[in-house]
Amino acid sequence: MIKDITIGQYVPGDSFVHKLDSRVKILISLIYIIDLFIVNNFKGYIFIVAFALLSIIISKVQFTYIYKGLKPILILVLITAALNILMTSGSNPPLYHWKFITIYKEGLTLAAFMVLRLVFLIIGTSLLTLTTSPIELTDGIEKLLNPLKRIGIPAHELAMMMTIALRFIPTLMDETDKIMKAQMARGADFESGNLLQRAKSLIPILVPLFISSFRRADELAMAMEARCYRGGEGRTRMNILKLSSKDFIASICTILLVAVSIWSRMWS
Repeated sequence: MIKDITIGQYVPGDSFVHKLDSRVKILISLIYIIDLFIVNNFKGYIFIVAFALLSIIISKVQFTYIYKGLKPILILVLITAALNILMTSGSNPPLYHWKFITIYKEGLTLAAFMVLRLVFLIIGTSLLTLTTSPIELTDGIEKLLNPLKRIGIPAHELAMMMTIALRFIPTLMDETDKIMKAQMARGADFESGNLLQRAKSLIPILVPLFISSFRRADELAMAMEARCYRGGEGRTRMNILKLSSKDFIASICTILLVAVSIWSRMWS
């Protein structure tokens, strides 16, 4: 399951979505996430689902990558759905009642909304990283944060930190998988026992993982210093971000999605 985490991975391609300006993709992702919480009925989610599926098809990213990104949150989705079903009361007679378990129609509706929001939230963020290289993400985030430089916020350094964190998620997951297999070959058991025993069994994984992470961070810092990296001051770029007609088309489609979502909320 560790290798199934796709956040931070980049799949090279030449699709319409890959060619979009990174700033536009970041803003579209943020608007898409906000739109997920604007919608309060299933009519609005029809347009969100269609927008997400169309984006995946246009990006030419295989559905297996999206599926792998959803697998790690399956337990979280099920727990969220169960909590909403069991802890939401309603004004109408319950659909089911047994001892301390009472299920209302409102609980099922709220659980369905939360599941849809979580699933398509992961799909949207995964699609951003799958179609945008780390360098493009850094440039896009820095450009969007540039206005904050006037109040002393280091936009370039923040963008670099965020991108490095995303970039190293797959690397750390791969390192964790290797450590787990090495410890299991030495007789370690990570599956049996109660919750406290399982937590203790993770110590042989966490200690070498932290050591490896610090070593990688030190190697990265030395490599950046060897290349005379001194932050964003006076820094130039080989590829300058420029808006194209594709970016305007994508922006218009996103604005239409928000307009439809607001309309579905007002006329629900």
